[in-house]
Amino acid sequence: MSGTLRTDARTAATLGLLTLALPLNAALTGAALARGAIRRARGVPAPPRATPAARPRTVLLSGGKMTKALQLARSFHAAGHRVVLVEAPKYRWSGHRFSAAVDVFRTVPPPEDPGYVDALVRIVREEGVDVYVPVCSPVSSLHDARARAALDGLCEVVHGDEETIAGLDDKASFTELAASLGLPVPEAHRITDPAQVLDVPAPQDGGHYVLKSIPYDPVHRLDLTPLPRPSRQETRAFVADLPISPEQPWVLQRFVDGQEYCTHTTVRDGRVRVHLCCESSAFQLNYEMVDVPEIDAWVRELVGRLRLTGQYSFDFLRSRTDGRVYAIECNPRTHSAITMLHDHPDVARAYLEDDDLPPVRPLPGSRPTYWLYWELWRLLSRPRTAPERLRTLWRGTDAIFDWDDPLPFLLVHHLQIPSLLLGNLRAHRPWVRIDFNIGKLVEPAGD
Repeated sequence: MSGTLRTDARTAATLGLLTLALPLNAALTGAALARGAIRRARGVPAPPRATPAARPRTVLLSGGKMTKALQLARSFHAAGHRVVLVEAPKYRWSGHRFSAAVDVFRTVPPPEDPGYVDALVRIVREEGVDVYVPVCSPVSSLHDARARAALDGLCEVVHGDEETIAGLDDKASFTELAASLGLPVPEAHRITDPAQVLDVPAPQDGGHYVLKSIPYDPVHRLDLTPLPRPSRQETRAFVADLPISPEQPWVLQRFVDGQEYCTHTTVRDGRVRVHLCCESSAFQLNYEMVDVPEIDAWVRELVGRLRLTGQYSFDFLRSRTDGRVYAIECNPRTHSAITMLHDHPDVARAYLEDDDLPPVRPLPGSRPTYWLYWELWRLLSRPRTAPERLRTLWRGTDAIFDWDDPLPFLLVHHLQIPSLLLGNLRAHRPWVRIDFNIGKLVEPAGD
């Protein structure tokens, strides 16, 4: 069977599996809608879900295909704010546009399009936007920083400036910056030519390096091949296949063996307003809060010294060798761990107000989050993990489903994702996996 036929067969089979799940999803959604209609008919008020805003505002959110945008929309809406959600035309059938928390949905050009900033400016003016909270994809962080320069004076922007975002998003320059502040980070070398990898001596203590693309790479980002390879020839062969150039630099980073953590921090003028931390992995789709005081202190020190504003996600590793935590990269954008705040009443306040209340963290007893369709796929593809999958479902809550806002759960899985699969089927285009969290197909050279 040719590669094209295999790709098309896989896509068609995936559409078939989603179709099989549709009746159960529709029944659940219908039950939730009926429940809401009955409560309204009986005059039963919905329980308050957020601290009411003293001054309701219009909030613009980007990244409309992603669960983290839906979570923020629900948090702002529950506090009484008006929510405008935007996304690129490719994702115009995002299930989130049908959320009860979204007042207006608009499409804008992709972030790299020259018309992106002008489109945001037009929407801010037409919709009377007071605050723009970018929910960035990896490729849009810098474009939204450029948009901030055009939007300053029209509305508040909860995002860093271009110089700050570019420096933090670059894994090599981030490491240099953190080291200059005395914060623990692993040794790192900027690589702009494959031959440079051969010139870095192997660590004398028997450790090794890993090579990471500095621009976001949805495929190579999971490759942690230890370097150098057993022979110089093998190392040369490995790096020769990678798209390394001055225009697409990579970083050769000392590998830290240990437990990985991911964080999300929302900051206003250097003050931590929201902070989340959880154990992590290469492809993370389960979030549960853990307290790691060393990580909290590391983050407070950096964002305070730099007086940052915006949303910043850091990845850490606790070394099994010396027990210290090392920051390995910064992603200056919203982390999907924000879904852990699904039942917190003060998220909108923390994003929009300058008060003296402590940072928002998940409530005691708040359930961790997962994505049901991903858990079901893991159960089908790896039956031996059934006990773990069932524990996850029992202890946690789906990040998309909400009894008071059920349509996104139906339409993400049975409109948004199928529309993308059908597009790939028509174009005979391959894909790596479905990311229900980000609401997209992970594709070679994709967004």
